[in-house]
Amino acid sequence: MKRKLAVIGNGMAGVRCVEEIYRLSPDAFEITIIGDEPHPNYNRIMLSKVLQGDTSITDITINDFSWYKERGIRLLLSEKAVRINTGSKKIHLESGKEVSYDELILATGSSAFIPSIPGIQKSGVTAFRNIKDCETMMEASESYRRAAVIGGGLLGLEAARGLLNLGMEVHVVHNASYLMNRQLDTMSADMLKRELMGQGMRFWMEKRTEKIIGRKRAEGLQFSDGTKLIADLIVLAVGISPNIAVAANSGIKTNRAVVVDDYMRTSVPHIYAVGECAEHDDTVYGLVAPLYEQGKVLARTLTGVDTAPYKGSIPYSMLKVSGVDVFSAGDIQGSEVQVALQQYNGLQGTYKKVTVKEGKIAGAVLYGDSTEGMKLLDLLKKRAAAEVLLEKAESPGAGGMDGAVMAMADHETICSCNGVSKGAIVLAIGEDNLQTVEQIRDKTKASGSCGGCKPMVGAVLNCVLSGAGGVKTVIPICSCTTLGHEQVKEAIIANAYINAAHVRADLDWNRSEGCQVCRAAIPYYLGLVNESDRNAVRLPYPVRVEISSNYLEPSDVLVRDFSLSAVPAGWEVYVGGHAEHPVKQAQLLAVEAEETNARQLAAACMQWYRESAYYGERPWKWLDRIGLLPLREKLLDLETQEELSERWQEAERMEMAWSGK
Repeated sequence: MKRKLAVIGNGMAGVRCVEEIYRLSPDAFEITIIGDEPHPNYNRIMLSKVLQGDTSITDITINDFSWYKERGIRLLLSEKAVRINTGSKKIHLESGKEVSYDELILATGSSAFIPSIPGIQKSGVTAFRNIKDCETMMEASESYRRAAVIGGGLLGLEAARGLLNLGMEVHVVHNASYLMNRQLDTMSADMLKRELMGQGMRFWMEKRTEKIIGRKRAEGLQFSDGTKLIADLIVLAVGISPNIAVAANSGIKTNRAVVVDDYMRTSVPHIYAVGECAEHDDTVYGLVAPLYEQGKVLARTLTGVDTAPYKGSIPYSMLKVSGVDVFSAGDIQGSEVQVALQQYNGLQGTYKKVTVKEGKIAGAVLYGDSTEGMKLLDLLKKRAAAEVLLEKAESPGAGGMDGAVMAMADHETICSCNGVSKGAIVLAIGEDNLQTVEQIRDKTKASGSCGGCKPMVGAVLNCVLSGAGGVKTVIPICSCTTLGHEQVKEAIIANAYINAAHVRADLDWNRSEGCQVCRAAIPYYLGLVNESDRNAVRLPYPVRVEISSNYLEPSDVLVRDFSLSAVPAGWEVYVGGHAEHPVKQAQLLAVEAEETNARQLAAACMQWYRESAYYGERPWKWLDRIGLLPLREKLLDLETQEELSERWQEAERMEMAWSGK
């Protein structure tokens, strides 16, 4: 019998977790989802597009009603959970209904923070958090002319842009000295303010609202300094407040939000929390990428799949604010960080700043051009040394967004919200003949959440369709992934993975346990990085080696993987022969006068095969792929040859130690 899984919350975090659970183990649970809105799962981040009038509610729907039906998910809408009986495992709804569960996920999200300002309950005052709020604002724009948005953060500016599009005069009120003060520094914020003023917005900076004036309906704001702003519509966009009432009423530990551990478990067994209602390591995240990362960990936990624990996320924003590309990540200001790089281009309207802490990259902000955003985020996650910025400055990528895409490795992430790599997008384009960004979104989810990576997705598409260099379709290692051997090798080299399960989890294997092919390939690649690993003494494929010391006697040197043959002039070194179908004649690598030198060259060649071949790739296939001339150029450099030979000998010594000989 299936276990009963209940999810309180039909938002982005909870439903994404359900998607992951269904992908990993579609028959594990009988699922019930409880939502307090009348709509199916939709993209809350795109509400500003609905408000602006160029997007419909249908357009921002992530999973329509048919999605739930096809998966046998029971969907209860316009229902509010009020209490959980953790003993009997029953959820009590406001309507009087009860829902039983074996496992329960709290994904209640958050609500707009409502400040305690006199007059806040007057007609004409609305938050900006859901579809109903959008409809309220759109209706108001038909009868009223002047709007005031309280809050100069991202949400407030998006609301202001939408109201401008609706034909209203818009005033933005902010209590800080510059806009988006959590994501930007003063320079980038000033650039943004000038741009938005040019679009028609008006700003009231360093203003604290004392009360909302008006008799029955809001008529404006009065500030603490005595000044007033007359307005017909007041929009609140001053932050969010986690929805924790049902947890608190049920004896589940809460602080700012519902307290969870590294596997998203609450203080009560069989109850978990993800998203904006969850507090992990004293942190509550309000961005999409961390919420999805939490969901993946929880999905694997519930389905019994090995998973690395959730260890927190680096908050970042890659978005378009009223038509302006903005990227922000990490610590960009404060006493503990220093500015390592700062560039301003007044003609192009672009700005870039990178900060460091204790010699490591700590944060970055980009304005006007966000093409380097994902690359900087990757450096930030790796805690790369500040010196890498000099390398970037000396070798900039050419060609704007397309150039940035071509410079990316296949395993690097394009869409951090959904964990979609460049290689996965390229593969999807090739396999399904995708022609638009929307088709890529539907197939891979790339650009389907915050939308900040949409220009990068478009650049990948342009490069593939135009046949540009640096973007090619890869052959996956196996059916468990869209990544090829080179992508997985690059990812393993770039990241300190604990084990093969960690690799599969981080690179989004569609079968968490892998298959026979990747269960052998991944440990091999891990061994290339970790010299103490048993796998560091292995070859990509079993090889045959022949040494012929008498050229007058017949031998099989020309059909062996690696071989040495004595000749009057010394010793010939061969590589890439094959005696079975297809028969391949070995290629002459070089002629050495001394046997010692020939053995060193052969050892170097075998070590380079070990390090650069794909797992399961025979030497003749490896030689066909890399080419004989490039191989000669590498191995006939004596310094390189000696280094490779020494590594081969060290591996042989390790093999003897492992074998106890």
